[in-house]
Amino acid sequence: MKRQRQCILWLCVLTVLLCISCGSGTGQAGERDLRISPELTYSGSMDLVCAEKFAVDYYEEGYALVTIAEDGRYLLVPEGQEVPEGLSEDIIPLVQPLDQIYLSASAVMDMFAALDAVDRVRFSSLKAEGWYIEEARAAMEDGDILYAGKYSAPDFERIVSEGCRLAIENTMIYHTPEVKEQLERFGIPVLVDYSSYEPEPLGRTEWVKLYGLLTGREEEAEEIFAEQMEAFSRVSGKEAPGKTVAFFYITTNGEANVRRASDYLPKMIRLAGGSYLPEHTEEKADTVSSTMTMQMEEFYASARDADYIIYNSAIEGELSAVKELTDKSSLLEHFRAVQEGHVFCTTKNLYQSSMELGTLIQDIHRMMAGEEDGLTYLYKLE
Repeated sequence: MKRQRQCILWLCVLTVLLCISCGSGTGQAGERDLRISPELTYSGSMDLVCAEKFAVDYYEEGYALVTIAEDGRYLLVPEGQEVPEGLSEDIIPLVQPLDQIYLSASAVMDMFAALDAVDRVRFSSLKAEGWYIEEARAAMEDGDILYAGKYSAPDFERIVSEGCRLAIENTMIYHTPEVKEQLERFGIPVLVDYSSYEPEPLGRTEWVKLYGLLTGREEEAEEIFAEQMEAFSRVSGKEAPGKTVAFFYITTNGEANVRRASDYLPKMIRLAGGSYLPEHTEEKADTVSSTMTMQMEEFYASARDADYIIYNSAIEGELSAVKELTDKSSLLEHFRAVQEGHVFCTTKNLYQSSMELGTLIQDIHRMMAGEEDGLTYLYKLE
């Protein structure tokens, strides 16, 4: 009870702060028609601080309507209750308990782990060695979670024979729409996770509230999100370091792959009190890609004076020394950050750690402030 009161207090204090950085907090998947069945009476909506790509509306007797990115609507039906009559045809019923889940959206697993709900997942699109989340890897090694094929080629026979009750996909599923259609043909509802499309970093983390709802752990989800808000508040209350940071990796073609300025990682650098380089990487009208490639000469010209370098290890793995980085391109030897010893690398588990974005913002701030020891998702290269 004491922890709940603390959580509520933090939510009250930090909501104003987070609304400043995240927006008004009222977007929540756009305008919604709440009259979905003559048998249901609307009773309120989930309070969201940063997330804009989903919304939850509550109805009496425990029902809840989930709206995702104006693209899908799902009615959570409490265990023992009936699907209401006259339900709008576009709404997909999700009857609790929701278990035997096929999880293909890898960023969601960290949310299930944080909620102590990994046992709700029965099928994975990653093999055990592909998981950096210890709970997921251990569950697969113990046989509690089964490999059921990647998102584009799932093992339908295994999924259906073991009674899968829900498939959680990321938006890559729209590249193979026939897979989604086949799952639905087998009577398996498909929920598409849009957390990566959130315009603000902590909006991604706030999706834990949706999965808390689906797994019956709403209070835990509120506390978990409040902890990340608190981590962010510890940074926002400090003086901005005012340093410039380049975030990139070198492709096999010898080009620099960088984040567009609208991506969540440059935004986290700014939230941490820094400035992102290279500049002028705004998203083009004809693409939704969050990254772009640059010739090394162009990258050198625009980012050579960065105070700090963060090398993205997600593609080729972690680096152990600065020389491994400069071996990729001799131009890197002339970067200010390399010459001054301000080169960092991300840990390999960064992209599966969707519940730690507040911690990552804190890491970036501490890096720029010269606090190099004890970082969680960054480490210094010597």
